[in-house]
This record gives sequence, structure tokens and C-alpha cells, in this order.
Amino acid sequence: MISSVLANSKQGLRSAAAGSSRALMGTHAAKASVSGSVRKPLVLGIRREDKNRWERRVALTPAHVKRLIRETGTTVLVQPSNTRIFNNASFEKAGAVIEEDLSKADAILGIKEVPIAKLIPEKTYLIFSHTHKGQSYNMPSLRAFLDKGICLIDYELMTDPQTSKRLVLFGRHAGYAGMIDGLHGLGQRLLALGYNSPFIHMGQAHVYPNLECVNTKLRHVANIIADQGLPEAFAPMVFTFTGSGNVTQGARAIFDKLPHENIAVDDLPRIFSDRYNDRYKTRLLALQVDAKDYLERIDGGAYNRDEYRAHPERYRSVFAQKIAPYTTMLINGIYWESKYPRLLTTSDLAAIQSQRELKNRMLAIADISCDIGGSIEFMSHASTIDSPFFYVDARDGLVEHKDIEKPGVQINSIDNLPTELPFEASKHFGDSLYPFAKALATGDLDHPVLRHAIICQNGGLEEQHRHLESTMAEARGIRVGDSSKKNVLLAGSGMVSQPLVDYLAKSKDTDITIASNDLDEARRLAYQFPNTKVALLNVSDTINLDNLVGECDVVVSLVPAHLHPQIANAAIKHGKSMVTASYLSPEMQKLDSLARAASVTIINEIGLDPGIDHCSAMKVIDQAHAQGDRVRSFISWCGGLAAPENSDNQLGYKFSWSPRGVLTAGLNDARFKVNGKLRQIPSGQLFAYRFKHVPLYPGFAFEGLANRDSLQYADIYGLQLDQMDTMFRGTLRYQGYSEILDCLLKLGLLDLDPQHAVDASSAGEFLTQALGVRSGSSQSAVAKAIAQRLDLQTTDPLLARLMLALE
Repeated sequence: MISSVLANSKQGLRSAAAGSSRALMGTHAAKASVSGSVRKPLVLGIRREDKNRWERRVALTPAHVKRLIRETGTTVLVQPSNTRIFNNASFEKAGAVIEEDLSKADAILGIKEVPIAKLIPEKTYLIFSHTHKGQSYNMPSLRAFLDKGICLIDYELMTDPQTSKRLVLFGRHAGYAGMIDGLHGLGQRLLALGYNSPFIHMGQAHVYPNLECVNTKLRHVANIIADQGLPEAFAPMVFTFTGSGNVTQGARAIFDKLPHENIAVDDLPRIFSDRYNDRYKTRLLALQVDAKDYLERIDGGAYNRDEYRAHPERYRSVFAQKIAPYTTMLINGIYWESKYPRLLTTSDLAAIQSQRELKNRMLAIADISCDIGGSIEFMSHASTIDSPFFYVDARDGLVEHKDIEKPGVQINSIDNLPTELPFEASKHFGDSLYPFAKALATGDLDHPVLRHAIICQNGGLEEQHRHLESTMAEARGIRVGDSSKKNVLLAGSGMVSQPLVDYLAKSKDTDITIASNDLDEARRLAYQFPNTKVALLNVSDTINLDNLVGECDVVVSLVPAHLHPQIANAAIKHGKSMVTASYLSPEMQKLDSLARAASVTIINEIGLDPGIDHCSAMKVIDQAHAQGDRVRSFISWCGGLAAPENSDNQLGYKFSWSPRGVLTAGLNDARFKVNGKLRQIPSGQLFAYRFKHVPLYPGFAFEGLANRDSLQYADIYGLQLDQMDTMFRGTLRYQGYSEILDCLLKLGLLDLDPQHAVDASSAGEFLTQALGVRSGSSQSAVAKAIAQRLDLQTTDPLLARLMLALE
């Protein structure tokens, strides 16, 4: 419906082609294997990481690539990247080919998950797919690997055939970064609760160039702990570590550089009975727990590791009763699968947070394992390096928020922690991957480590992973065709477009197409963001418009308002919803019946003004109606203004949207009601009939302009205009704005009549022609001409301001 916001035959990876060998590569590789002669080196590709802008890691460094080419003769294609920790030139110097198109590669190496739309059929991918444990959020990706005939090799499954230990991993670096970020977050949280602490000096991991710098900072923090102590209200501070693998070892490597004492679970009651002991003010307590410490048999009896692994349903976690009430920060590094009991449930958290005496316990969780909805049930999503922490308050239902000062346990669940230490993490990872990359490059297709790590190939799951079929089916029935990945068509690349692209690009589930008649402008915008491309937009070309709209899921139109109807017609034709920030025009209103018939929603007036002002107005009005009150006066002021320290021009204004739109808004007429009287300001008189002083705040010199037709919103807002004294919507500006604009209007500089257009190659030439003075005239001659046109004295301060504005 139309309304304002307030109205309602490639063989690819075929195993048969490789004879008895397990195929991992394309056809030409398989033929090399069968021939019995020297294998032809395969082409390897290194993809550009695009999960988010922080992902700067790479699977193989330039040094690894150089060695690989030298030892195998392989060709390595590297997708260009300006954010990768190693630049394009360093890979070229190592002998790689910088190539956007990786379709010529036999195997493609990456780090994080690959967007479904970017998967190349019938290739081999080596990545962290996060699928082999049946993670529901990645089941659409697994289905895509199957549907596209891709051979998926997961680094997590590359293990030693004898010991089953993982061979290719970032584990310790995840632990390093997770612990650093956890200490940083704890310092911030304590400060928000009103307590200074030594941890306030810790930054996030990415601010440190390397681990040596981290260690220097840790020594500084350690000295502060020893000299000044810890906040007494939170002592003893117990840091509880779960897991014993690389993740936890990395976290301990950071933590152990601080003054601490190792304790056991059985020590907790004794320590807290003596919690005011001064020794706990200058040291942290490290509690390393194992499964036996927090699991018990439901039917009684001692914990048995073998029985637990075979029959986890016989056990339950007592972490919430036995350990959590003593814990300050939980550092979670355990491996978890859905068959195992959770370490902490939502109800566990609610019980802990409901106990007043535990208000200074369970302050923070560094969930380095980052199993969404896993061992920690209320860990609902991965956080980001930009926004690393969120808070969960379970006392009265599950409330999740990001206000550091409100109640709740702080959760850090960044899922790409090692990228905060990209140089050392990439070097370490590449060292561990190199032997298997070399085997891959030389066509050793039956390498036991690679073979064991295959999740799927040739459109089918490997035997040990076939149970994932049911998981995929249970994951809301999602298949690739129903993927949650959405395509947004943004029509327009002007000043208001960048904030929207910035917001949308934060979601890995959104692809953005910026369609513009200015491709250079669109490219400059798209270049800054992942999953963003550009397209030429010609609104008057129906074929061009239909193609763009037909390929998207939703349209955001930020073109000039008079062009919205053409785009809306295309959206209705293709059944696509559409959003605009512009006022609902009569031309758009005429499309209402067509939109309803097509079941298409087109929302107008959802920007700042109009938009946010509507929403805040309705909040106030609805609250009044809910209390049984009647609204007799409605006054709304809204304006996008520069910060006072940046209002350093004669308008006191900075353009954040179309300058033409800002300047010509003053040509609108206005209708409103004040003190029981209907008022109307004709077109062209808005600046002259300004409200010279709007006393909202004593420290701000505001003036105001009536904003279009205020009266029409009485009905939209659910108000009775005939029962109201005042109905007014206005635009705020700093004082002095309207005087300058009124002068420009009187000088004809805001004239939209094409007959009065001036053909000028410079601003100065435009001004002299518009004023009717000789080209090259002096500034005093121009000022005199302006004074005569405006009937001002040459000594009038307004003339001086106007001349400064025209400069």
C-alpha cells in the first residue's frame, strides 16, 4: 500500500575421473593423476576476505606463496584487497598473479565463510565453513556447497591421523585476542558501574601492532594492580577458564602475565568466606575448570569421561550453582555440540542475576568459542570488532541491550578474533597450512589429512557427515533458493546515500547495488564497502529500470523526489517493496490503488524530517491517548544542524543532503494553526515570515521556519484539528540563516525558472551575470549592486555577512 510512515560438462570434482583416488580438484588435475607421469601443478586461488572490513587475515602469506611457487611450480591467483594485512604488491613480488576472477583456480583458499552468491561451482574450497557441527545458521551455505557441486574442505577437520589433534588453526590467536578484549571490556564495565580499575588501560587487541606491544601494556597493568590494587567491592576477582585447547591456552598466555594465583573449585567457599583479606586486592584468581568440575550424573554417581562422551544425556551441568556465583569473568573455550548439556542456560543466568548478593559476580563472559546458542544458551549472536559487547539481563524475561550502564552480563562473542592480530595470526596459520597447500598444489589428491577434512563433494555429503542432511531439513526448511541473503537496490548516490550503505553493509546477509546516473560518484561510494556494486541508472529508460528493480528484493529511492513515481511504478510492476525519505506527493498518492492490488508496500516520509519526527510525535501522542488525555496543542521542531563548533559559516549550516533541496525548500508555502487561528505563508515568503527566536534551550540561538502543510498531519496523527488550539510543524536553523536565504531569494539566485538560467563557467561569472554587473567587476562594485537590489546601506552588517556567504 502507498502511505506515509504513519498510515498504515564440467566434471569438476568428480571422483570417478580420478580413478581410485579421491578427487579434490578439477578434471585436468584428475587426468594428471591418472596418467602416471609427473603431475601437473594445480592452480591455487587465495580469495579476498569479505565478511567484514576487519577481516585482514590471509591463508598463506607472501613468503608462503613464494616458497610454494618455487617448490611446486604452481600458479597462485590472489584476489586484490586493500584491507589485507599483506598488500597486493607483496604478493606480486612473491610471484603470485593478482586476479579478481578466481574461476581459473582449481582450489580456492580462504578464511571465513564465503557468501553463497560468490561460490564458484565445481571448485574445491578450503575454509572455516562452520557447518560440520550442524550450526543451523550456516545450513543454507552447506546446501549451497552441495547444490553447486563444490568439494568443501574444512580446516577444523584437518587433524593428525594418529592423535586426532587439529593441525591447521588460529586457536591460540583467538585466545590471545579474546582475553585482551575481555580485559578491555571488563575495565569499561567497571567504570560504567562507578569503579576505576587497572583494566581501564587495556585497549582492544586490534589497537596493538603486535604481541610485543600487548606484553608491554600487560606489564604496565600488572604494576598498577600490584601498586594500587583492585576495586575492593569486586574482590576477590575470579577469572574462570573452561576448556584446555589452544583457545584457552592462548587466553591463559595473556592472563598469566598479570599478578594471579591459581585456585581450584573446592577452594571457592573458603576464599569467599575470607574475601576481605588484603591479599585479594593485589592479585587475580585463576580458576581452570574441567568437565568433571561442573558435570554430575542425573541419577547420582561419579563423573566418568567415557560414559559422558557416549551418553551425555545422563549428565547435567551444575556450573550455575557451583562455580558461577563466585566468578567475575568467564572465559569460555570449550568445544560443544548439541548432544551435550549446556554450561549455562538462560534460566541459570536469571537465577544468578536475581540474587542481590551476587550483583558483582558474573560481570562478563568472553565467549571465545563463539558457539551461537551453544554451551552458553543466551549467547544469541556473534558480536563484531566495531561493537564487541552486548549485555543480557535475564531477570524478567530475556532482555538484550548495548547500554553498558544498565544491568546485565557483558558478552564478548567476536567470531573472528584472530583478525585483530592479523600479521602474527596469518603467519602462524600459513605455517601450519603450508604442507597441505603444497600437497594440494602438487595434485596429491589422496593426502589423508585433506581427505579426512572433506565435508562434501560431487553434490553429496561424506559418510561421516550424512547426519547433517536431517539438520539441514530441520533448519526451517531453508534451501539456497530461500536464502536469507537479500539484495537492496539503492537508487541514488548523493550525500544521504553513504550512511545507508554504511548501515546495510554491516550485515553479511545483504548485497547492495548503488544505481546512479553518476557512476564515478557511485563507485567512490561503493569502493568503501563490501558486498556493494554499482549500476547505471536512467529513470526515463524503462528497460534499464525494470532490469534493476527486477533483480532486487527491496528498493530504496533516494533520487530527487519528482523521480520517485517512475521507480515506484517499476517496484509495483515487479512486486518489490520500496522506501523513500521524501514527502508523500500527489503523484505518489495516485499509485496507492495499484500498490494495494499488487500487495506491494511503499513507505514514504521515513527519513529525519519527515520520518523520525513523525515517530517521536506518535510516541508522545499515543502515550497521551493511553492515559485518557486529549491533545489540544501540538508543536514539533526538527532540524539537522551542524554541531555549534562546526557552524562556522554565514548560514550556520552544513549540507548533509541535496544542496538544491535545502535551498529551494524555502520556496514552499506553509499552513498551520496557532492560538486558534489558521495561518498561511505564501510561496516565496517563508524566510521573511520566520520565527526569529525559538527558545528551546538557553544555550542555543535557534530560529524556525514553518514546515509545509502542518494541518494535514492532524488526521494522520489521530488528532482532532477542530478541537486544537495549535497544530504546527517547524524546521530549526541557527539564527541568521533565514536572513541570508531571503537575500538570495530576492536576488533571484533561487529562481527555478529555466528562462532565467545563466550560462556561466565559474561561480564568480554566475554571480556577476545574475546581478547584471560587468564581468570582472571589483568586490565593492558587486557589493554596491547587491545593496541596491536589496535596498540596503553599504554599511549594513547584513551586506557584509552576505558578501562573506557569497565568497
